[in-house]
Amino acid sequence: MKIDKVFVFDTNSIVSAHLIAGSVSDQAFQKALRLGAIAISETTMIELVDVLYRKKFDKYFNEEQAREKLIQKIEEYAVTFSPSEKITVSIDPDDNMFLELDVASQASCIISGDPHLHALNPFREIPILSASDFLKVF
Repeated sequence: MKIDKVFVFDTNSIVSAHLIAGSVSDQAFQKALRLGAIAISETTMIELVDVLYRKKFDKYFNEEQAREKLIQKIEEYAVTFSPSEKITVSIDPDDNMFLELDVASQASCIISGDPHLHALNPFREIPILSASDFLKVF
């Protein structure tokens, strides 16, 4: 199966999309799924799981299995890529994994609200868009 468009969402955008129904991040995520595929990597999933298990997110999960169900759901509809190129251009080292995933997946864009990533826009001619800009452009 050929995927025409692949989109990279940073961790905060994925979390916002899944915890705040109807949010701009949620709308962008749903649109990305309609248009193509969401890219993940082992590294981005590790960070996502770590973030979802932070205490501040307890209020969004009424039972422990809810986190696991969300993680499984994301793994089911996302396409996993294995980046081979090490990238170290962001001032925030945690952001480089999304740039690596962008290159490995040949993404159409990165969706992020992170100012460190936006400072690199475009990265190798790939746009880095906020969720609201993504909705306008795509």
